[in-house]
Amino acid sequence: MNETTQPAAGVDPGLVTYTNIIYGLHALSVLIGVTGPATVIGSFVFGLPSIIAVIMNYARQSEARGTWLESHFRWQIRTFWFAFLWIVVAGIVSAPLVLLLGLGILTFFLAALVVAVWIVYRVARGWIALRDRRTMYT
Repeated sequence: MNETTQPAAGVDPGLVTYTNIIYGLHALSVLIGVTGPATVIGSFVFGLPSIIAVIMNYARQSEARGTWLESHFRWQIRTFWFAFLWIVVAGIVSAPLVLLLGLGILTFFLAALVVAVWIVYRVARGWIALRDRRTMYT
């Protein structure tokens, strides 16, 4: 889908609010990761706000189908699952490297940092596009 501005007609305003709440929950997970003892990636993938958000996505995904909000639901779901995938891959790659002078700790930290920046980008870009009533490419 192209990133274009969509008219509000034909979309339930409550579903737009619902989508804003989902972005807010993801943003809360990021904030908890930045300000608390957890990391951004840990808070995003394993924190209650983002888990609730992804469940909310799946619960009303069918209502968004065929509207400009469908791309936001897809964007949010993919952000969550790809973050999970990348951190698992980073763990698998880094685990054997721990035996090599702790190199695995460094590779995992760097991967977590990159994924955290990617998450912040995805949440911010998606939420801004929602505010502007633009679809998200996926």
